Amino acid sequence: MALCSALRPPRCRLRPPPLALRCPVTTTATPWARKEKARVSCSLPEPSWEERLANAVTPLWRLPYQEQLQVKYESQRKTLQTLASRLEELGIDAQKPGELCCPLQPVVPSPIINGYRNKSTFSVNRGPDGNPKTVGLYVGTGRERNIVCVKANHLENISSKHKQVAQCYEEFICQSPLDPCILFHQGGHWRELVVRTTRSGHTMAIVTFHPQQLGQEALSTQKALLKEFFTCGPGAVCALTSLYFQESTMTRCSHEQSPYQLLHGAPHIFEELLGLRFRISPDAFFQVNTAGAEVLYQAVGELCQAAGDTVLLDICCGTGTIGLSLAHRVSKVIGVEVVEKAIEDAEWNAAFNGISNCEFHSGKAEAVLPQLLASWEDARPLVAVVNPSRAGLHYRVVRAIRNCRAIRRLLYISCKPEGEAMRNFLELCCPPDPRKKLAGEPFAPVMAIPFDMFPHTVHCELVLLFTR
Repeated sequence: MALCSALRPPRCRLRPPPLALRCPVTTTATPWARKEKARVSCSLPEPSWEERLANAVTPLWRLPYQEQLQVKYESQRKTLQTLASRLEELGIDAQKPGELCCPLQPVVPSPIINGYRNKSTFSVNRGPDGNPKTVGLYVGTGRERNIVCVKANHLENISSKHKQVAQCYEEFICQSPLDPCILFHQGGHWRELVVRTTRSGHTMAIVTFHPQQLGQEALSTQKALLKEFFTCGPGAVCALTSLYFQESTMTRCSHEQSPYQLLHGAPHIFEELLGLRFRISPDAFFQVNTAGAEVLYQAVGELCQAAGDTVLLDICCGTGTIGLSLAHRVSKVIGVEVVEKAIEDAEWNAAFNGISNCEFHSGKAEAVLPQLLASWEDARPLVAVVNPSRAGLHYRVVRAIRNCRAIRRLLYISCKPEGEAMRNFLELCCPPDPRKKLAGEPFAPVMAIPFDMFPHTVHCELVLLFTR
């Protein structure tokens, strides 16, 4: 299948890594790293903390970009081999040439290789120098009790703006008399920082704070000090578009559980993508590589083979980026998303861009979709696109898709196809099973295309096309 010209690999010229970081990987389990570790001499010096972090977060950073793409291709090939083998166990003759379940296209490269992330999450913990208010990313694990927080200044995938905001946040909490909150039961207050940016030049910072036993007056004082630092103090250099504050007593907390409090600026930031303008809330999902998302969505549009009378079902739609970018090709878009604020963004995005053939439903897909499809009587062709989290789709969602005869074409977008998504693939393709209420005709994988949305890491987005 021919893809649009936007999928042609860009010419890439990477500067070589700094000499101090040209050492073997020691904290990653990639096959390349294991071979490299065995190859080098044991007499090399211990890696620096910066190198250990680079190894953990961006384990392919030493490789030229074309070699990174080859590593990822081999990983996706093994995933499709595993899927073919698992389907064989179910009595499905799925093996194609190369022992794959379907043809695998080359990895589509990212248009941007360095500093591509539009969202970064920084933790607060003890650094290599003993500073308990270091803002960075973790090396080590909680299970091993060897966590060290290392500044991310040297990481290739994080933009300079994100690093600047993280540095300023560290400066602020270091001058604060309040302790960091490393373990909830040990007290402390200052927690993680999330930075979101757009190509329009907007920057949103979200500070998470554990209130412990502080009263409202003390909380108001801390919020005022944080706002002053980023608007009038040293942090003003960050030129934040939005500054949010969230009081959270949990590891992760949604807006519904504990509202994001706007301390300064605009409530949203905005991004341009494929000629459309998108509004982004603090916790709304948006592909982390904007330029890569444009290439991905263009390909999804072609793979859908949507005609003018097609209805597009966009499951786990986030702020509506996929559905809205394809709305001009189809007669109707139906989006489903669990994050309520993201649905508000999607509806605003549709209205602002003058798109009137979209409807969005807020709620868990496993609750919304079965009701939506159970009474489906529309004669128009129905194409489904699913883009779930790493946890994959709930079984009830897969069952609703299987049992809806109108869905003949399905695109599954996964950033971790070897994980829970593999379970979904098998549920979509297995023979009908009355015990599991899978009465619909099974799907079959017909094409797989990996997209490198995460240069320097081992991950990519795999688009798997199923038909029946």
